[in-house]
Amino acid sequence: MSGTKITKETIVVSNVEIYCEHVLNGKPPIFLIHGFLSSTYTFNKVIPLLAENFSVVAIDLPGFGRSEKADSFHYSFTSFAQLVVGCMEYFGIEKATLVGHSMGGQVALNVARMTPERVNKLVLLCSSGYMKRANKLLVYSTYFPFFNLFAYRYVNRKGVRETLKNVLYDHSLITDEMISEFKRPLSEKPFYKSLIRLVRHREGDLSSAELSSINTPALLIWGEEDRVVPVNVGRKLVKDLPNAKLITYKEAGHLITEERPQEVYSQILSFV
Repeated sequence: MSGTKITKETIVVSNVEIYCEHVLNGKPPIFLIHGFLSSTYTFNKVIPLLAENFSVVAIDLPGFGRSEKADSFHYSFTSFAQLVVGCMEYFGIEKATLVGHSMGGQVALNVARMTPERVNKLVLLCSSGYMKRANKLLVYSTYFPFFNLFAYRYVNRKGVRETLKNVLYDHSLITDEMISEFKRPLSEKPFYKSLIRLVRHREGDLSSAELSSINTPALLIWGEEDRVVPVNVGRKLVKDLPNAKLITYKEAGHLITEERPQEVYSQILSFV
Protein backbone atom coordinates (compact mmCIF):
# COMPACT_ATOMS: atom_id res chain seq x y z
CA MET A 1 0.00 0.00 0.00
CA SER A 2 2.85 2.37 0.75
CA GLY A 3 3.94 1.97 -2.87
CA THR A 4 0.64 3.24 -4.30
CA LYS A 5 1.35 6.09 -6.70
CA ILE A 6 -1.21 8.86 -6.27
CA THR A 7 -1.37 11.34 -9.14
CA LYS A 8 -1.97 14.93 -8.05
CA GLU A 9 -3.01 17.44 -10.68
CA THR A 10 -5.29 20.34 -11.52
CA ILE A 11 -7.92 19.82 -14.21
CA VAL A 12 -10.48 22.19 -15.73
CA VAL A 13 -14.15 21.22 -15.40
CA SER A 14 -17.05 23.61 -15.98
CA ASN A 15 -14.47 26.38 -16.58
CA VAL A 16 -13.15 25.96 -13.04
CA GLU A 17 -9.68 24.72 -12.05
CA ILE A 18 -10.19 21.64 -9.88
CA TYR A 19 -7.44 20.03 -7.83
CA CYS A 20 -7.70 16.26 -7.73
CA GLU A 21 -5.83 13.23 -6.48
CA HIS A 22 -6.37 9.94 -8.25
CA VAL A 23 -5.28 6.37 -8.73
CA LEU A 24 -6.66 5.04 -12.03
CA ASN A 25 -5.89 1.34 -12.18
CA GLY A 26 -8.78 -0.18 -14.15
CA LYS A 27 -10.59 -1.33 -11.00
CA PRO A 28 -14.18 -0.31 -10.05
CA PRO A 29 -14.29 3.49 -9.59
CA ILE A 30 -14.88 5.24 -6.30
CA PHE A 31 -15.24 9.04 -6.02
CA LEU A 32 -14.43 10.90 -2.79
CA ILE A 33 -16.07 14.21 -1.79
CA HIS A 34 -14.87 16.20 1.23
CA GLY A 35 -16.87 18.43 3.56
CA PHE A 36 -17.08 22.08 4.63
CA LEU A 37 -13.76 23.87 5.30
CA SER A 38 -11.93 20.73 4.20
CA SER A 39 -10.20 19.16 1.19
CA THR A 40 -8.92 15.89 -0.28
CA TYR A 41 -6.71 15.72 2.83
CA THR A 42 -9.79 14.30 4.57
CA PHE A 43 -9.08 11.04 2.75
CA ASN A 44 -5.27 10.93 2.97
CA LYS A 45 -5.32 7.77 5.11
CA VAL A 46 -7.97 5.89 3.13
CA ILE A 47 -6.91 6.60 -0.47
CA PRO A 48 -3.93 4.18 -0.35
CA LEU A 49 -6.18 1.52 1.22
CA LEU A 50 -9.00 1.97 -1.30
CA ALA A 51 -6.54 1.92 -4.21
CA GLU A 52 -5.90 -1.77 -3.51
CA ASN A 53 -9.39 -2.57 -4.81
CA PHE A 54 -10.68 0.54 -6.58
CA SER A 55 -9.81 3.27 -9.03
CA VAL A 56 -9.94 6.31 -6.77
CA VAL A 57 -10.68 9.96 -7.58
CA ALA A 58 -10.79 12.66 -4.89
CA ILE A 59 -11.36 16.34 -5.64
CA ASP A 60 -11.23 19.66 -3.85
CA LEU A 61 -14.62 21.26 -4.46
CA PRO A 62 -14.55 24.78 -5.97
CA GLY A 63 -13.75 27.30 -3.26
CA PHE A 64 -11.94 24.77 -1.06
CA GLY A 65 -8.47 23.30 -0.70
CA ARG A 66 -6.29 23.83 -3.75
CA SER A 67 -9.16 24.29 -6.21
CA GLU A 68 -10.00 27.64 -7.76
CA LYS A 69 -12.02 30.10 -5.69
CA ALA A 70 -13.93 31.06 -8.81
CA ASP A 71 -16.14 34.16 -8.96
CA SER A 72 -18.13 32.57 -11.77
CA PHE A 73 -19.10 29.38 -9.92
CA HIS A 74 -22.56 29.09 -8.34
CA TYR A 75 -21.86 27.61 -4.92
CA SER A 76 -24.93 25.42 -4.55
CA PHE A 77 -25.38 21.69 -3.96
CA THR A 78 -26.85 21.42 -7.46
CA SER A 79 -23.74 22.98 -9.00
CA PHE A 80 -21.40 20.87 -6.84
CA ALA A 81 -23.30 17.74 -7.92
CA GLN A 82 -23.11 18.72 -11.59
CA LEU A 83 -19.38 19.36 -11.18
CA VAL A 84 -18.88 15.88 -9.68
CA VAL A 85 -20.58 14.38 -12.72
CA GLY A 86 -18.40 16.59 -14.94
CA CYS A 87 -15.28 15.26 -13.21
CA MET A 88 -16.50 11.70 -13.71
CA GLU A 89 -16.94 12.44 -17.40
CA TYR A 90 -13.46 13.99 -17.54
CA PHE A 91 -11.97 10.71 -16.30
CA GLY A 92 -14.26 8.57 -18.45
CA ILE A 93 -16.18 7.17 -15.48
CA GLU A 94 -19.73 6.14 -16.41
CA LYS A 95 -20.79 5.02 -12.94
CA ALA A 96 -19.08 5.19 -9.55
CA THR A 97 -19.54 4.61 -5.87
CA LEU A 98 -19.66 8.02 -4.17
CA VAL A 99 -18.14 8.58 -0.74
CA GLY A 100 -19.11 11.87 0.89
CA HIS A 101 -17.88 13.22 4.23
CA SER A 102 -19.95 15.81 6.11
CA MET A 103 -21.17 18.40 3.56
CA GLY A 104 -19.78 16.07 0.89
CA GLY A 105 -22.50 13.63 1.90
CA GLN A 106 -25.14 16.13 0.82
CA VAL A 107 -23.30 16.63 -2.46
CA ALA A 108 -23.25 12.85 -3.00
CA LEU A 109 -26.96 12.59 -2.18
CA ASN A 110 -27.72 15.33 -4.70
CA VAL A 111 -25.77 13.47 -7.38
CA ALA A 112 -27.75 10.30 -6.62
CA ARG A 113 -31.03 12.21 -6.76
CA MET A 114 -30.23 14.11 -9.98
CA THR A 115 -28.40 11.38 -11.91
CA PRO A 116 -29.09 8.00 -10.24
CA GLU A 117 -27.76 6.19 -13.29
CA ARG A 118 -24.26 7.54 -12.52
CA VAL A 119 -24.15 6.23 -8.94
CA ASN A 120 -23.45 2.61 -8.02
CA LYS A 121 -23.65 2.99 -4.24
CA LEU A 122 -23.44 5.76 -1.65
CA VAL A 123 -21.18 5.87 1.40
CA LEU A 124 -22.03 8.73 3.75
CA LEU A 125 -19.43 9.50 6.41
CA CYS A 126 -20.85 11.66 9.23
CA SER A 127 -22.96 13.32 6.53
CA SER A 128 -24.62 16.66 7.08
CA GLY A 129 -28.39 16.50 6.99
CA TYR A 130 -31.56 18.55 7.47
CA MET A 131 -29.79 21.92 7.59
CA LYS A 132 -32.01 24.72 6.33
CA ARG A 133 -31.00 27.33 3.82
CA ALA A 134 -29.36 30.44 5.33
CA ASN A 135 -32.01 32.90 6.51
CA LYS A 136 -32.72 35.94 4.35
CA LEU A 137 -31.21 38.42 6.81
CA LEU A 138 -27.88 36.58 6.76
CA VAL A 139 -27.95 36.36 2.95
CA TYR A 140 -28.68 40.10 2.66
CA SER A 141 -25.87 40.84 5.13
CA THR A 142 -23.32 39.17 2.83
CA TYR A 143 -23.66 42.11 0.44
CA PHE A 144 -22.34 44.60 3.01
CA PRO A 145 -18.64 45.52 2.66
CA PHE A 146 -17.80 44.41 6.21
CA PHE A 147 -19.04 40.86 5.73
CA ASN A 148 -15.67 39.63 4.43
CA LEU A 149 -14.18 40.58 7.79
CA PHE A 150 -17.05 38.85 9.61
CA ALA A 151 -16.47 35.66 7.59
CA TYR A 152 -12.75 35.78 8.35
CA ARG A 153 -13.33 36.22 12.09
CA TYR A 154 -16.01 33.53 12.19
CA VAL A 155 -13.80 30.92 10.51
CA ASN A 156 -10.72 31.83 12.54
CA ARG A 157 -12.44 32.39 15.88
CA LYS A 158 -11.10 29.20 17.47
CA GLY A 159 -7.87 28.58 15.63
CA VAL A 160 -7.10 25.48 13.59
CA ARG A 161 -5.89 23.35 16.51
CA GLU A 162 -9.05 24.00 18.54
CA THR A 163 -11.20 23.32 15.47
CA LEU A 164 -9.43 19.98 14.97
CA LYS A 165 -10.03 19.13 18.62
CA ASN A 166 -13.73 19.59 17.90
CA VAL A 167 -13.74 17.16 14.95
CA LEU A 168 -11.52 14.48 16.54
CA TYR A 169 -12.23 12.37 19.61
CA ASP A 170 -8.56 11.40 19.91
CA HIS A 171 -6.63 14.68 20.10
CA SER A 172 -3.29 12.84 19.95
CA LEU A 173 -3.91 12.38 16.21
CA ILE A 174 -3.44 16.11 15.58
CA THR A 175 -0.12 16.66 13.79
CA ASP A 176 1.73 19.67 12.43
CA GLU A 177 0.99 18.39 8.92
CA MET A 178 -2.73 18.22 9.65
CA ILE A 179 -2.74 21.74 11.09
CA SER A 180 -0.83 23.02 8.06
CA GLU A 181 -3.22 21.38 5.58
CA PHE A 182 -6.33 22.77 7.24
CA LYS A 183 -4.77 26.19 7.84
CA ARG A 184 -3.37 26.87 4.36
CA PRO A 185 -6.61 27.93 2.58
CA LEU A 186 -7.53 30.21 5.48
CA SER A 187 -4.80 32.66 4.47
CA GLU A 188 -6.28 33.14 0.97
CA LYS A 189 -8.60 36.14 0.58
CA PRO A 190 -10.58 34.55 -2.29
CA PHE A 191 -11.44 31.67 0.07
CA TYR A 192 -13.69 33.97 2.11
CA LYS A 193 -15.39 35.29 -1.01
CA SER A 194 -16.23 31.69 -1.89
CA LEU A 195 -17.68 31.09 1.57
CA ILE A 196 -19.86 34.17 1.18
CA ARG A 197 -21.15 32.85 -2.14
CA LEU A 198 -21.84 29.51 -0.47
CA VAL A 199 -24.01 31.29 2.11
CA ARG A 200 -25.90 33.00 -0.71
CA HIS A 201 -26.28 30.05 -3.06
CA ARG A 202 -26.57 26.94 -0.89
CA GLU A 203 -29.97 25.32 -0.89
CA GLY A 204 -31.18 23.62 2.24
CA ASP A 205 -30.24 19.97 2.73
CA LEU A 206 -32.51 17.44 1.10
CA SER A 207 -35.84 16.98 2.87
CA SER A 208 -37.21 13.67 4.13
CA ALA A 209 -39.50 13.52 1.09
CA GLU A 210 -36.59 14.13 -1.29
CA LEU A 211 -34.43 11.57 0.48
CA SER A 212 -37.19 8.98 0.21
CA SER A 213 -36.89 9.13 -3.59
CA ILE A 214 -33.22 8.02 -3.53
CA ASN A 215 -33.17 4.25 -3.97
CA THR A 216 -29.40 3.94 -4.34
CA PRO A 217 -27.98 1.54 -1.73
CA ALA A 218 -26.39 3.63 1.02
CA LEU A 219 -23.96 2.85 3.83
CA LEU A 220 -23.81 5.41 6.65
CA ILE A 221 -20.74 5.41 8.91
CA TRP A 222 -20.63 7.58 12.04
CA GLY A 223 -18.47 8.34 15.05
CA GLU A 224 -20.62 8.16 18.17
CA GLU A 225 -18.76 11.13 19.66
CA ASP A 226 -19.38 13.35 16.60
CA ARG A 227 -19.94 16.89 17.92
CA VAL A 228 -20.33 18.48 14.47
CA VAL A 229 -23.04 16.25 13.00
CA PRO A 230 -24.45 14.15 15.86
CA VAL A 231 -25.19 10.49 15.23
CA ASN A 232 -28.91 11.24 15.61
CA VAL A 233 -28.71 12.82 12.13
CA GLY A 234 -27.48 9.48 10.83
CA ARG A 235 -30.30 7.66 12.58
CA LYS A 236 -32.82 9.94 10.88
CA LEU A 237 -31.13 9.65 7.48
CA VAL A 238 -31.16 5.84 7.64
CA LYS A 239 -34.91 5.96 8.20
CA ASP A 240 -35.57 8.41 5.35
CA LEU A 241 -33.35 6.66 2.79
CA PRO A 242 -35.19 3.58 1.45
CA ASN A 243 -32.12 1.37 1.04
CA ALA A 244 -29.67 2.30 3.79
CA LYS A 245 -27.86 0.93 6.82
CA LEU A 246 -25.97 2.70 9.62
CA ILE A 247 -22.75 1.63 11.33
CA THR A 248 -21.35 3.57 14.30
CA TYR A 249 -18.02 3.51 16.11
CA LYS A 250 -17.44 4.30 19.76
CA GLU A 251 -14.68 6.74 20.73
CA ALA A 252 -14.67 8.35 17.28
CA GLY A 253 -15.63 11.87 16.27
CA HIS A 254 -16.53 13.72 13.09
CA LEU A 255 -13.30 13.11 11.17
CA ILE A 256 -13.91 9.37 11.00
CA THR A 257 -11.42 8.89 8.12
CA GLU A 258 -8.58 9.98 10.42
CA GLU A 259 -9.70 8.01 13.47
CA ARG A 260 -10.96 4.81 11.84
CA PRO A 261 -9.34 4.57 8.37
CA GLN A 262 -8.95 0.79 8.37
CA GLU A 263 -12.52 0.25 9.56
CA VAL A 264 -13.92 2.72 7.01
CA TYR A 265 -11.98 0.95 4.25
CA SER A 266 -13.14 -2.50 5.38
CA GLN A 267 -16.79 -1.41 5.56
CA ILE A 268 -16.64 0.16 2.09
CA LEU A 269 -14.97 -2.94 0.66
CA SER A 270 -17.59 -5.32 2.07
CA PHE A 271 -20.45 -2.98 1.09
CA VAL A 272 -19.35 -2.36 -2.49
